Amino acid sequence: MRISEGMGAAARSIAAAALAGAALAGCGDEDASGTGRVEFTTWGEDYIEQEIPAADFEDGWSIQYQKFLLVLRNVTVADRDGNVGARMQGSILVDHTKPGPKPVVAFDGLEAKAWERVSYEIGPADADTTLEGATEDDRALMVAAGASVHIEATARKGDVEKRLDWTFSRATRYAECAGERAGKETDGVLVTNGGTDTVELTIHGDHFFYDDLQAATAALRFAPIAAADADDDGAVTLEELAAVRLVEIDEGPYGTGSAGDVDDLGAFVAALSRTLGHFRGEGECVSVDP
Repeated sequence: MRISEGMGAAARSIAAAALAGAALAGCGDEDASGTGRVEFTTWGEDYIEQEIPAADFEDGWSIQYQKFLLVLRNVTVADRDGNVGARMQGSILVDHTKPGPKPVVAFDGLEAKAWERVSYEIGPADADTTLEGATEDDRALMVAAGASVHIEATARKGDVEKRLDWTFSRATRYAECAGERAGKETDGVLVTNGGTDTVELTIHGDHFFYDDLQAATAALRFAPIAAADADDDGAVTLEELAAVRLVEIDEGPYGTGSAGDVDDLGAFVAALSRTLGHFRGEGECVSVDP
């Protein structure tokens, strides 16, 4: 949705969502409890902006991202009964290698109360997706590939380098989000009269290298990915990963938990691509199909 060609991408997204929030809130703005504001930002932390250091890997590799593109959409604020207070219109393409938290959407005029059911999606870009840190060429790449997530990265160990250029198209909804607010675990958001709850949709770039899909004890490993470079050209493709059976990997558990259809390293990494989204830092959401 284009509000004004003279406005920035983030401003257009915020303005559109504010209008949507006001419409959904309706005459509830006049409730005795008052109204407030929720602002959503997103950040990829130092792992994406700087590097994942060798000390954090079990096998001594390090990772530096050159691009970390993903599309955020359908940020939704609802109460425990599922009544929607506001929903984001359109989508925004973010390059998380650019430093600092980035604005996603803001909702004004929400009834002052606990809104316990907050969700958002990472899904494919379209021609109207706005840009935050990303370029027009980035959007063209994402639209042409029908992509939700695209990364370009370099892995290093000693004088050995491996390049990653991976694109993922599947959409994921991050639902029932909860995280720490003012030192207390909080479901969703809390709107206070005249106040603003600022919420970070945190993206974890280390998840691509976990050796387990579900275990809390998952470790970071890159050696099996490096070994998948069958033609030894320095680039590890998703097609090369798909040729590696998990049962053939000696390092790490490469556990799949309840994901019974994941049996190769390509499918494993694709499954990890659907776990990137968090809430207020380390807070968790439930990953489901939209």
